[in-house]
Amino acid sequence: MNFPRTPSFCLQGKRALVTGASSGIGLACAVALAEHGADVTLAARSGDKLREIVDKMEAGNWSARALELDVSDVEATTKAVAEAGPFDILVNSAGLARHSPALETTEADFDAVQELNIKGAYFLTKAVAHGLVKAGRAGSLINISSQMAKVGGIDRAVYSATKHAVEGFTKSMAIEWGPKGIRVNTSCPTFIVTPLTKQTFERPDRRVWVEEKIKLGRIGEVEDIMGAAVFLASDASSLVTGSALLIDGGWTAD
Repeated sequence: MNFPRTPSFCLQGKRALVTGASSGIGLACAVALAEHGADVTLAARSGDKLREIVDKMEAGNWSARALELDVSDVEATTKAVAEAGPFDILVNSAGLARHSPALETTEADFDAVQELNIKGAYFLTKAVAHGLVKAGRAGSLINISSQMAKVGGIDRAVYSATKHAVEGFTKSMAIEWGPKGIRVNTSCPTFIVTPLTKQTFERPDRRVWVEEKIKLGRIGEVEDIMGAAVFLASDASSLVTGSALLIDGGWTAD
């Protein structure tokens, strides 16, 4: 009797691009992919910080390189991806949040958030997919979304709107590119302790709101995201596309 074998989580021989990789979720995902054998290009606006991170990763015998990049600059991003690619894996973790009550939303804040979270993410995903199609290669593209792509939240009308949009274009791209072997999914974390969430946790009322919503009774850490990144990037998820992997501690179970 022949038993089925678990598909491989190994990423050896794969090239990965991780944006927003200088801290938080992006950095954690870059480390996770490198740990499993991927050659990882870490991209962010802070070149000096990236190079420091890459030096440490290389010292640990991981394959890593730095790419200074502002994802909101579509032309520059498209050019950089074309020159550095093709990439078998994308983890798009570049994002922006400017929280305020909906009645106090400014046009400037709205434009800034959607410019990066929707437009930047869309054209980055397109650029990586274009490289794969041109090379005739399959791939796995992962957009870091949020539980706020499934629900609403206090002071988060703009942020939630952008993440709902990411879910929409991710599903449509998955439908279009599935026949080419390109999978497109989202990872949807709850509140994770990062520099981006610091302002929320500094407010006692907001911290209580978060902790009451998370059924597992704790706020997320970046380590909670890493396994999901490896799963979605690897052959272990070879039949998963157009999906949203919720890592929300039960927030959306209501």
